[in-house]
Amino acid sequence: MLTVLTRAFRVPELRKKLLFTLGLIALFRLGQLMPSPGVDVVAVRECVGSAKGGLFDMVQMLSGGAMLQLSVFALGVMPYITASIIMQLFAVLVPRLEALRKEGQRGQAKITQYTRYLTVGLAVLNAGTIVALARSRQLLPGCAKPLLRDEGLLPVTVIVLTMVAGACVVMWLGELVTDRGIGNGMSILMFTQVVAVFPGYMAKIFVMSPVSFVVMTAAGLCLVAAVVFVEQAQRRIPVQYAKRMVGRRMYGGGNTYIPLKVNQAGIVPVIFTSSLLYLPTLAAPLLGDSARTWVELNLTSGTHPLYMSVYVLLIVAFAYFYVSITFNPVEVADNMRRYGGFVPGIRPGGPTARYLAYVLSRLTAPGALYLGVLALVPLVAFAILRDPGTQQNFPFGGTSVLIMVGVGLDTVKQIESQLQQRNYEGFLR
Repeated sequence: MLTVLTRAFRVPELRKKLLFTLGLIALFRLGQLMPSPGVDVVAVRECVGSAKGGLFDMVQMLSGGAMLQLSVFALGVMPYITASIIMQLFAVLVPRLEALRKEGQRGQAKITQYTRYLTVGLAVLNAGTIVALARSRQLLPGCAKPLLRDEGLLPVTVIVLTMVAGACVVMWLGELVTDRGIGNGMSILMFTQVVAVFPGYMAKIFVMSPVSFVVMTAAGLCLVAAVVFVEQAQRRIPVQYAKRMVGRRMYGGGNTYIPLKVNQAGIVPVIFTSSLLYLPTLAAPLLGDSARTWVELNLTSGTHPLYMSVYVLLIVAFAYFYVSITFNPVEVADNMRRYGGFVPGIRPGGPTARYLAYVLSRLTAPGALYLGVLALVPLVAFAILRDPGTQQNFPFGGTSVLIMVGVGLDTVKQIESQLQQRNYEGFLR
Protein backbone atom coordinates (compact mmCIF):
# COMPACT_ATOMS: atom_id res chain seq x y z
CA MET A 1 0.00 0.00 0.00
CA LEU A 2 2.85 2.40 0.81
CA THR A 3 4.37 1.68 -2.59
CA VAL A 4 1.09 2.54 -4.31
CA LEU A 5 0.80 5.81 -2.37
CA THR A 6 4.42 6.73 -3.18
CA ARG A 7 3.82 6.17 -6.87
CA ALA A 8 0.55 8.11 -6.69
CA PHE A 9 2.23 11.17 -5.13
CA ARG A 10 4.70 11.25 -8.03
CA VAL A 11 1.84 11.88 -10.47
CA PRO A 12 0.78 15.56 -10.25
CA GLU A 13 -2.90 14.95 -10.95
CA LEU A 14 -3.18 12.11 -8.45
CA ARG A 15 -1.17 14.05 -5.89
CA LYS A 16 -3.65 16.92 -6.17
CA LYS A 17 -6.57 14.51 -5.66
CA LEU A 18 -4.94 12.86 -2.65
CA LEU A 19 -4.14 16.19 -0.99
CA PHE A 20 -7.69 17.39 -1.67
CA THR A 21 -9.08 14.23 -0.04
CA LEU A 22 -6.79 14.58 2.98
CA GLY A 23 -7.83 18.21 3.40
CA LEU A 24 -11.51 17.32 3.46
CA ILE A 25 -10.79 14.49 5.93
CA ALA A 26 -9.07 16.99 8.24
CA LEU A 27 -12.08 19.32 7.95
CA PHE A 28 -14.40 16.41 8.72
CA ARG A 29 -12.46 15.51 11.86
CA LEU A 30 -12.48 19.14 12.97
CA GLY A 31 -16.27 19.19 12.76
CA GLN A 32 -16.45 15.97 14.79
CA LEU A 33 -14.36 17.49 17.58
CA MET A 34 -16.16 20.86 17.62
CA PRO A 35 -18.98 20.88 20.22
CA SER A 36 -22.43 22.13 19.35
CA PRO A 37 -23.52 25.44 20.86
CA GLY A 38 -25.08 25.08 24.29
CA VAL A 39 -23.37 21.78 25.19
CA ASP A 40 -21.45 21.48 28.47
CA VAL A 41 -18.15 20.11 27.16
CA VAL A 42 -16.69 19.29 30.59
CA ALA A 43 -19.74 17.30 31.69
CA VAL A 44 -19.93 15.45 28.39
CA ARG A 45 -16.28 14.37 28.58
CA GLU A 46 -16.63 13.15 32.15
CA CYS A 47 -19.81 11.20 31.40
CA VAL A 48 -18.47 9.67 28.17
CA GLY A 49 -15.36 8.52 30.02
CA SER A 50 -17.47 6.77 32.64
CA ALA A 51 -19.89 5.13 30.16
CA LYS A 52 -19.33 1.41 29.74
CA GLY A 53 -20.84 -1.31 27.61
CA GLY A 54 -20.77 -2.69 24.09
CA LEU A 55 -23.57 -0.40 22.90
CA PHE A 56 -21.70 2.77 23.83
CA ASP A 57 -18.50 1.43 22.28
CA MET A 58 -20.34 0.64 19.04
CA VAL A 59 -21.86 4.12 18.89
CA GLN A 60 -18.51 5.74 19.61
CA MET A 61 -16.75 3.59 17.02
CA LEU A 62 -19.26 4.19 14.22
CA SER A 63 -19.47 7.94 14.89
CA GLY A 64 -15.77 8.58 15.45
CA GLY A 65 -16.46 9.55 19.07
CA ALA A 66 -18.72 12.42 17.94
CA MET A 67 -22.29 11.29 18.65
CA LEU A 68 -22.08 10.91 22.41
CA GLN A 69 -20.05 14.14 22.61
CA LEU A 70 -22.84 16.10 20.86
CA SER A 71 -20.46 17.70 18.36
CA VAL A 72 -21.38 19.58 15.18
CA PHE A 73 -20.83 16.45 13.05
CA ALA A 74 -22.33 14.18 15.72
CA LEU A 75 -24.50 12.31 13.20
CA GLY A 76 -21.58 11.64 10.86
CA VAL A 77 -22.34 9.67 7.71
CA MET A 78 -25.02 7.42 9.23
CA PRO A 79 -28.06 9.45 8.00
CA TYR A 80 -26.79 9.38 4.41
CA ILE A 81 -25.81 5.69 4.59
CA THR A 82 -29.21 4.77 6.00
CA ALA A 83 -30.99 6.89 3.39
CA SER A 84 -28.98 5.23 0.60
CA ILE A 85 -29.91 1.77 1.86
CA ILE A 86 -33.58 2.73 2.10
CA MET A 87 -33.56 4.15 -1.43
CA GLN A 88 -31.98 0.95 -2.75
CA LEU A 89 -34.79 -1.02 -1.13
CA PHE A 90 -37.45 1.33 -2.49
CA ALA A 91 -35.90 1.13 -5.98
CA VAL A 92 -37.07 -2.49 -6.09
CA LEU A 93 -40.44 -2.01 -4.39
CA VAL A 94 -41.57 1.28 -5.99
CA PRO A 95 -42.11 1.10 -9.79
CA ARG A 96 -41.36 4.81 -10.27
CA LEU A 97 -37.93 4.52 -8.67
CA GLU A 98 -37.20 1.32 -10.60
CA ALA A 99 -37.99 3.15 -13.83
CA LEU A 100 -35.67 6.00 -12.82
CA ARG A 101 -32.90 3.53 -12.05
CA LYS A 102 -33.13 2.15 -15.58
CA GLU A 103 -32.97 5.60 -17.21
CA GLY A 104 -29.23 5.83 -16.69
CA GLN A 105 -27.40 8.91 -15.48
CA ARG A 106 -30.45 11.20 -15.55
CA GLY A 107 -32.55 8.83 -13.47
CA GLN A 108 -29.68 8.22 -11.06
CA ALA A 109 -29.37 11.98 -10.54
CA LYS A 110 -33.03 12.15 -9.46
CA ILE A 111 -32.59 9.19 -7.10
CA THR A 112 -29.56 10.94 -5.61
CA GLN A 113 -31.65 14.04 -5.03
CA TYR A 114 -34.34 11.98 -3.30
CA THR A 115 -31.62 10.42 -1.16
CA ARG A 116 -30.50 13.87 -0.06
CA TYR A 117 -34.03 14.83 0.97
CA LEU A 118 -34.39 11.59 2.92
CA THR A 119 -31.00 12.22 4.56
CA VAL A 120 -32.22 15.57 5.88
CA GLY A 121 -35.38 13.95 7.27
CA LEU A 122 -33.43 11.19 8.99
CA ALA A 123 -30.95 13.74 10.33
CA VAL A 124 -33.79 15.74 11.92
CA LEU A 125 -35.16 12.55 13.50
CA ASN A 126 -31.78 11.37 14.78
CA ALA A 127 -30.70 14.77 16.08
CA GLY A 128 -34.02 15.31 17.82
CA THR A 129 -33.81 11.90 19.48
CA ILE A 130 -30.22 12.41 20.65
CA VAL A 131 -30.88 15.88 22.08
CA ALA A 132 -34.08 14.69 23.76
CA LEU A 133 -32.17 11.85 25.43
CA ALA A 134 -29.42 14.26 26.50
CA ARG A 135 -32.04 16.65 27.87
CA SER A 136 -33.71 13.90 29.92
CA ARG A 137 -30.35 12.54 31.25
CA GLN A 138 -30.85 9.23 29.40
CA LEU A 139 -28.22 9.55 26.66
CA LEU A 140 -25.49 8.51 29.10
CA PRO A 141 -27.04 6.50 31.96
CA GLY A 142 -25.42 7.10 35.30
CA CYS A 143 -24.43 10.68 34.47
CA ALA A 144 -25.79 13.05 37.11
CA LYS A 145 -24.56 16.25 35.46
CA PRO A 146 -26.68 18.07 32.87
CA LEU A 147 -25.17 17.79 29.39
CA LEU A 148 -26.86 20.96 28.12
CA ARG A 149 -26.20 24.41 29.58
CA ASP A 150 -29.75 25.58 28.87
CA GLU A 151 -32.57 23.07 28.37
CA GLY A 152 -35.08 25.58 27.03
CA LEU A 153 -36.87 25.16 23.72
CA LEU A 154 -34.81 27.69 21.78
CA PRO A 155 -31.33 26.37 22.82
CA VAL A 156 -32.42 22.79 22.15
CA THR A 157 -33.74 23.80 18.71
CA VAL A 158 -30.42 25.48 17.92
CA ILE A 159 -28.52 22.28 18.83
CA VAL A 160 -30.80 20.15 16.65
CA LEU A 161 -30.47 22.53 13.70
CA THR A 162 -26.69 22.59 14.15
CA MET A 163 -26.48 18.79 14.01
CA VAL A 164 -28.78 18.64 10.97
CA ALA A 165 -26.68 21.27 9.20
CA GLY A 166 -23.58 19.28 10.12
CA ALA A 167 -25.08 16.15 8.55
CA CYS A 168 -25.78 18.12 5.36
CA VAL A 169 -22.19 19.41 5.31
CA VAL A 170 -20.90 15.84 5.78
CA MET A 171 -23.03 14.73 2.84
CA TRP A 172 -21.57 17.56 0.74
CA LEU A 173 -18.00 16.67 1.79
CA GLY A 174 -18.58 13.04 0.79
CA GLU A 175 -19.83 14.05 -2.64
CA LEU A 176 -16.82 16.35 -3.09
CA VAL A 177 -14.45 13.50 -2.30
CA THR A 178 -16.24 11.27 -4.80
CA ASP A 179 -16.17 13.89 -7.58
CA ARG A 180 -12.77 15.51 -7.09
CA GLY A 181 -10.85 13.16 -4.80
CA ILE A 182 -9.95 9.48 -4.55
CA GLY A 183 -12.41 6.71 -3.75
CA ASN A 184 -16.02 6.75 -2.61
CA GLY A 185 -16.55 9.82 -0.45
CA MET A 186 -18.94 8.40 2.13
CA SER A 187 -16.86 5.24 2.49
CA ILE A 188 -13.72 7.33 3.05
CA LEU A 189 -15.45 9.40 5.73
CA MET A 190 -16.78 6.25 7.43
CA PHE A 191 -13.27 4.80 7.31
CA THR A 192 -12.03 8.02 8.93
CA GLN A 193 -14.57 7.73 11.74
CA VAL A 194 -13.45 4.20 12.61
CA VAL A 195 -9.71 4.82 12.32
CA ALA A 196 -9.87 8.06 14.32
CA VAL A 197 -10.83 6.35 17.59
CA PHE A 198 -8.77 3.21 17.00
CA PRO A 199 -5.40 4.48 18.39
CA GLY A 200 -7.11 5.75 21.54
CA TYR A 201 -8.63 2.36 22.23
CA MET A 202 -5.29 0.59 21.73
CA ALA A 203 -3.44 3.10 23.94
CA LYS A 204 -5.91 2.58 26.80
CA ILE A 205 -5.54 -1.20 26.53
CA PHE A 206 -1.73 -0.90 26.62
CA VAL A 207 -1.84 1.30 29.74
CA MET A 208 -4.20 -1.09 31.55
CA SER A 209 -2.52 -4.37 30.55
CA PRO A 210 0.47 -4.76 28.18
CA VAL A 211 -0.17 -8.51 27.98
CA SER A 212 -3.75 -7.94 26.84
CA PHE A 213 -2.43 -5.44 24.32
CA VAL A 214 -0.06 -8.00 22.76
CA VAL A 215 -2.67 -10.76 22.70
CA MET A 216 -5.34 -8.48 21.27
CA THR A 217 -2.98 -7.10 18.61
CA ALA A 218 -2.03 -10.60 17.46
CA ALA A 219 -5.67 -11.69 17.38
CA GLY A 220 -6.59 -8.50 15.51
CA LEU A 221 -3.94 -9.09 12.85
CA CYS A 222 -5.22 -12.64 12.31
CA LEU A 223 -8.76 -11.31 12.05
CA VAL A 224 -7.73 -8.68 9.51
CA ALA A 225 -5.92 -11.31 7.43
CA ALA A 226 -9.01 -13.54 7.46
CA VAL A 227 -11.25 -10.62 6.44
CA VAL A 228 -8.91 -9.69 3.58
CA PHE A 229 -8.94 -13.31 2.37
CA VAL A 230 -12.73 -13.56 2.36
CA GLU A 231 -13.27 -10.08 0.88
CA GLN A 232 -11.00 -10.94 -2.05
CA ALA A 233 -12.59 -14.35 -2.64
CA GLN A 234 -14.91 -14.59 -5.63
CA ARG A 235 -16.48 -17.08 -8.01
CA ARG A 236 -15.81 -16.26 -11.65
CA ILE A 237 -18.55 -17.32 -14.05
CA PRO A 238 -16.99 -17.67 -17.55
CA VAL A 239 -18.80 -15.86 -20.35
CA GLN A 240 -18.16 -16.17 -24.10
CA TYR A 241 -19.41 -13.74 -26.72
CA ALA A 242 -20.23 -14.98 -30.21
CA LYS A 243 -18.86 -13.13 -33.22
CA ARG A 244 -21.28 -10.84 -35.00
CA MET A 245 -21.11 -9.32 -38.47
CA VAL A 246 -22.23 -5.65 -38.45
CA GLY A 247 -21.87 -4.24 -41.95
CA ARG A 248 -18.43 -5.27 -43.07
CA ARG A 249 -16.92 -5.53 -39.64
CA MET A 250 -16.72 -8.43 -37.20
CA TYR A 251 -17.56 -7.72 -33.56
CA GLY A 252 -17.47 -9.82 -30.40
CA GLY A 253 -15.86 -13.19 -30.00
CA GLY A 254 -14.13 -12.39 -26.68
CA ASN A 255 -14.00 -14.26 -23.40
CA THR A 256 -14.69 -12.67 -20.04
CA TYR A 257 -16.24 -13.60 -16.68
CA ILE A 258 -18.82 -12.42 -14.15
CA PRO A 259 -17.16 -11.95 -10.73
CA LEU A 260 -19.46 -13.03 -7.89
CA LYS A 261 -17.94 -12.23 -4.50
CA VAL A 262 -18.46 -14.48 -1.51
CA ASN A 263 -19.47 -11.40 0.48
CA GLN A 264 -21.67 -9.90 -2.21
CA ALA A 265 -23.61 -7.78 0.31
CA GLY A 266 -20.57 -6.01 1.78
CA ILE A 267 -20.91 -4.08 5.04
CA VAL A 268 -24.54 -3.04 4.47
CA PRO A 269 -26.25 -5.90 6.42
CA VAL A 270 -24.12 -5.29 9.52
CA ILE A 271 -24.73 -1.53 9.51
CA PHE A 272 -28.45 -1.88 8.89
CA THR A 273 -28.84 -4.54 11.59
CA SER A 274 -26.88 -2.44 14.10
CA SER A 275 -29.19 0.49 13.38
CA LEU A 276 -32.28 -1.68 13.84
CA LEU A 277 -31.08 -3.06 17.17
CA TYR A 278 -30.25 0.43 18.38
CA LEU A 279 -33.85 1.57 17.84
CA PRO A 280 -35.29 -0.34 20.86
CA THR A 281 -32.67 1.30 23.07
CA LEU A 282 -33.64 4.75 21.82
CA ALA A 283 -37.34 3.97 22.25
CA ALA A 284 -36.96 2.37 25.70
CA PRO A 285 -37.33 5.65 27.66
CA LEU A 286 -40.67 6.23 25.93
CA LEU A 287 -42.06 2.84 26.98
CA GLY A 288 -43.43 1.68 30.28
CA ASP A 289 -41.27 0.57 33.19
CA SER A 290 -41.67 -3.17 32.49
CA ALA A 291 -40.94 -2.82 28.75
CA ARG A 292 -37.98 -0.54 29.41
CA THR A 293 -36.55 -2.99 31.94
CA TRP A 294 -36.94 -5.89 29.50
CA VAL A 295 -35.21 -3.94 26.71
CA GLU A 296 -32.36 -2.92 29.00
CA LEU A 297 -31.83 -6.50 30.13
CA ASN A 298 -32.13 -8.27 26.76
CA LEU A 299 -31.44 -5.85 23.90
CA THR A 300 -28.89 -3.45 25.37
CA SER A 301 -26.14 -5.75 26.58
CA GLY A 302 -24.24 -7.33 23.73
CA THR A 303 -23.39 -10.36 25.88
CA HIS A 304 -27.02 -11.50 26.23
CA PRO A 305 -27.82 -14.69 24.25
CA LEU A 306 -31.07 -13.19 22.90
CA TYR A 307 -29.22 -10.15 21.58
CA MET A 308 -26.58 -12.34 19.90
CA SER A 309 -29.19 -14.61 18.32
CA VAL A 310 -31.31 -11.76 16.98
CA TYR A 311 -28.19 -9.97 15.75
CA VAL A 312 -26.93 -12.93 13.72
CA LEU A 313 -30.36 -13.89 12.34
CA LEU A 314 -31.04 -10.33 11.16
CA ILE A 315 -27.63 -10.10 9.49
CA VAL A 316 -28.11 -13.40 7.64
CA ALA A 317 -31.65 -12.53 6.57
CA PHE A 318 -30.77 -9.04 5.42
CA ALA A 319 -27.68 -10.32 3.56
CA TYR A 320 -29.90 -12.62 1.47
CA PHE A 321 -32.42 -9.83 0.93
CA TYR A 322 -29.82 -7.23 -0.05
CA VAL A 323 -28.08 -9.59 -2.49
CA SER A 324 -31.43 -10.42 -4.10
CA ILE A 325 -32.21 -6.75 -4.80
CA THR A 326 -28.72 -5.69 -5.92
CA PHE A 327 -28.01 -8.60 -8.29
CA ASN A 328 -30.81 -9.60 -10.64
CA PRO A 329 -29.95 -12.87 -12.46
CA VAL A 330 -32.78 -12.39 -14.99
CA GLU A 331 -31.55 -8.93 -15.96
CA VAL A 332 -27.93 -10.11 -16.23
CA ALA A 333 -28.97 -13.09 -18.39
CA ASP A 334 -31.04 -10.85 -20.68
CA ASN A 335 -28.14 -8.42 -21.13
CA MET A 336 -25.80 -11.29 -21.97
CA ARG A 337 -28.21 -12.69 -24.56
CA ARG A 338 -28.76 -9.23 -26.06
CA TYR A 339 -25.04 -8.86 -26.78
CA GLY A 340 -24.46 -12.45 -27.84
CA GLY A 341 -22.95 -13.72 -24.60
CA PHE A 342 -23.49 -17.11 -23.00
CA VAL A 343 -22.11 -19.29 -20.24
CA PRO A 344 -20.39 -22.37 -21.71
CA GLY A 345 -22.65 -25.38 -21.32
CA ILE A 346 -25.71 -23.29 -20.34
CA ARG A 347 -28.40 -22.16 -22.77
CA PRO A 348 -29.00 -18.39 -22.94
CA GLY A 349 -32.04 -16.80 -21.35
CA GLY A 350 -33.96 -18.61 -18.63
CA PRO A 351 -31.47 -21.46 -18.02
CA THR A 352 -28.65 -18.92 -17.59
CA ALA A 353 -30.74 -16.90 -15.11
CA ARG A 354 -31.52 -20.02 -13.08
CA TYR A 355 -27.86 -21.04 -13.12
CA LEU A 356 -26.74 -17.60 -11.90
CA ALA A 357 -29.40 -17.64 -9.17
CA TYR A 358 -28.25 -21.09 -8.07
CA VAL A 359 -24.59 -20.07 -7.89
CA LEU A 360 -25.46 -16.83 -6.11
CA SER A 361 -27.52 -18.63 -3.46
CA ARG A 362 -24.66 -21.07 -2.85
CA LEU A 363 -22.25 -18.13 -2.41
CA THR A 364 -24.58 -16.05 -0.24
CA ALA A 365 -24.87 -18.79 2.40
CA PRO A 366 -21.19 -18.75 3.46
CA GLY A 367 -21.05 -14.98 2.91
CA ALA A 368 -23.98 -14.35 5.27
CA LEU A 369 -22.55 -16.74 7.88
CA TYR A 370 -19.20 -14.98 7.55
CA LEU A 371 -20.84 -11.63 8.31
CA GLY A 372 -22.69 -13.13 11.27
CA VAL A 373 -19.55 -14.69 12.76
CA LEU A 374 -17.58 -11.50 12.15
CA ALA A 375 -20.23 -9.44 13.93
CA LEU A 376 -20.15 -11.86 16.88
CA VAL A 377 -16.41 -11.39 17.46
CA PRO A 378 -16.69 -8.34 19.76
CA LEU A 379 -19.77 -9.75 21.52
CA VAL A 380 -17.99 -13.01 22.31
CA ALA A 381 -14.94 -11.05 23.39
CA PHE A 382 -17.08 -9.03 25.82
CA ALA A 383 -18.39 -12.28 27.29
CA ILE A 384 -14.91 -13.84 27.62
CA LEU A 385 -12.99 -10.82 28.90
CA ARG A 386 -13.66 -10.29 32.57
CA ASP A 387 -11.92 -6.92 32.84
CA PRO A 388 -14.54 -4.15 32.42
CA GLY A 389 -11.88 -1.73 31.26
CA THR A 390 -10.74 -4.09 28.52
CA GLN A 391 -14.33 -4.69 27.49
CA GLN A 392 -14.94 -0.97 27.26
CA ASN A 393 -11.92 -0.43 25.02
CA PHE A 394 -12.11 -3.54 22.84
CA PRO A 395 -11.31 -2.17 19.35
CA PHE A 396 -11.51 -5.16 17.01
CA GLY A 397 -15.22 -5.17 16.32
CA GLY A 398 -16.42 -7.02 13.26
CA THR A 399 -18.02 -3.88 11.83
CA SER A 400 -14.93 -1.73 12.33
CA VAL A 401 -12.54 -4.31 10.83
CA LEU A 402 -14.83 -4.88 7.87
CA ILE A 403 -15.07 -1.14 7.21
CA MET A 404 -11.31 -0.63 7.46
CA VAL A 405 -10.43 -3.59 5.25
CA GLY A 406 -13.20 -3.08 2.68
CA VAL A 407 -12.70 0.66 2.20
CA GLY A 408 -8.91 0.32 2.27
CA LEU A 409 -8.85 -2.38 -0.41
CA ASP A 410 -11.34 -0.51 -2.61
CA THR A 411 -9.38 2.77 -2.37
CA VAL A 412 -6.07 1.10 -3.16
CA LYS A 413 -7.63 -0.61 -6.19
CA GLN A 414 -8.92 2.72 -7.49
CA ILE A 415 -5.50 4.33 -7.06
CA GLU A 416 -3.84 1.42 -8.86
CA SER A 417 -6.31 1.62 -11.74
CA GLN A 418 -5.64 5.33 -12.19
CA LEU A 419 -1.91 4.71 -12.05
CA GLN A 420 -2.22 2.07 -14.78
CA GLN A 421 -4.20 4.46 -16.98
CA ARG A 422 -1.55 7.15 -16.68
CA ASN A 423 1.41 4.80 -17.09
CA TYR A 424 0.02 3.11 -20.21
CA GLU A 425 2.38 4.00 -23.07
CA GLY A 426 0.07 3.11 -25.90
CA PHE A 427 0.28 0.81 -28.91
CA LEU A 428 2.47 3.01 -31.13
CA ARG A 429 5.21 3.37 -28.54
